[in-house]
Amino acid sequence: MKSIFFFKKLDWVSIGIYLALVVIGCISIFASIYNKEAGTILDIFDTSQRYGLQLVWFVSALIIIIIIFLINSKFYSVFALAIYLFIILSLVAVLIFGVEVKGSKSWFDIAGIRLQPAEFAKIACSLALARIMSAHDFKVTTFRGISIVLCIILLPPLLILLEHETGLALVFAAFFLVLYREGLSGWVLIFGIFAIMLFVLSILWEQIPLFILIASVCTMAYGLISGKWKHVLLICVLFAVAYILLPNFLGNQMGLFINNGYWFLILLSPIILLGAVYAFRSRIHALWGVLICTIASFILVFSIDYLVHNILQPHQKTRIHILLGVEEYLQGAGYNVHQSKVAIGSGGFTGKGFLRGTQTRYNFVPEQTTDFIFCTIGEEWGFLGSFVVIILFLILFYRIILIAERQKDLFARIYGYCVASCLFFHFFVNIGMTIGLMPVIGIPLPFISYGGSSLLAFTILLFILLKLDASR
Repeated sequence: MKSIFFFKKLDWVSIGIYLALVVIGCISIFASIYNKEAGTILDIFDTSQRYGLQLVWFVSALIIIIIIFLINSKFYSVFALAIYLFIILSLVAVLIFGVEVKGSKSWFDIAGIRLQPAEFAKIACSLALARIMSAHDFKVTTFRGISIVLCIILLPPLLILLEHETGLALVFAAFFLVLYREGLSGWVLIFGIFAIMLFVLSILWEQIPLFILIASVCTMAYGLISGKWKHVLLICVLFAVAYILLPNFLGNQMGLFINNGYWFLILLSPIILLGAVYAFRSRIHALWGVLICTIASFILVFSIDYLVHNILQPHQKTRIHILLGVEEYLQGAGYNVHQSKVAIGSGGFTGKGFLRGTQTRYNFVPEQTTDFIFCTIGEEWGFLGSFVVIILFLILFYRIILIAERQKDLFARIYGYCVASCLFFHFFVNIGMTIGLMPVIGIPLPFISYGGSSLLAFTILLFILLKLDASR
């Protein structure tokens, strides 16, 4: 009776969408590899090919689902930190004992079976966050709380970066959305969006106009808070005059000094110092906040400049430049995205039909079974097929959020939002990079892209939530 009741309480809509997406993935992987002219045998169960191996992984995932349902739901909260510690040790061990695949040392090779611990780190991080943040004395708004959370979130991606897996490391940024749901101030998200804008502008603009824009925006923000618009407009006019006149009059004398923008910071430093003294003596907290934001923005611009020119690899810089329109390569770094957009666009409204995609059949798009699997769907099934896949994902996200909100247990609710954030990041970035809206960072489309580690990780991530929901 208890088993019957448990299965009745399962969210079968989510399970049905999961099965549909996995089947779509298997069919798309088959279509990406099948080549009739090359004499490929029409056998979807051929385990020497990726589509056959994906079916093997799917069967393995079904076995894992059964195991998840058999385990007591309290296991995941009790052993959450132990699982997190095990994954951290695995990420360290793979740096020592792992095998290198395409420049990334992030795989264990066990009897010919390759597993990537970085994929399972998302599960461990979700469980650890839910365990820590569900404690009765935890508050994410305190310095202690945010410090603990940042350590949990940032430790796995730091180790993953050492494995040269930048894409999977960036996925952990999605967990900050969970913090916002659990009470973190909305200003954090605003600052995050502002930081992204600065990153883009730091690549597109010179430092001088960018510094003046930052100073002007922060000054106008203070005017909006304090209502002292006369002083604010005067300062903004002085910034504009400085930008127009000083480089022209002093350019020959100061040369590179002006071009680097340091002259503007030197001219601005007395204003910041006077503002800090005035804010301290008059106890104006709003002015203190604006000054801190201004200084932090300047530091961020210099950090981004250092990151782009000294840390990022050449291919990573090229991908960012292509995305922002700074450079355009139809060969090399821009080839994948260009061919992907051609494949998706050629599908039209209804697509070319199963196994009839020319871009797909003749391997014009590299990594088409993994990172660019969506272009196979776009070419063979067209706008309608792509629309169906996107709708299935959106319904799944809605169901996950609905499941999370109806939980009485705080652990299950936080974990539910971790699942939603992680899956949405993969969905948004993967489809975005296939149509040229996001940089190519090499992350799979959940449940559809080829890969045993990714399919098992996403399956475990989702079905732990379904187990917690059915057991509430």
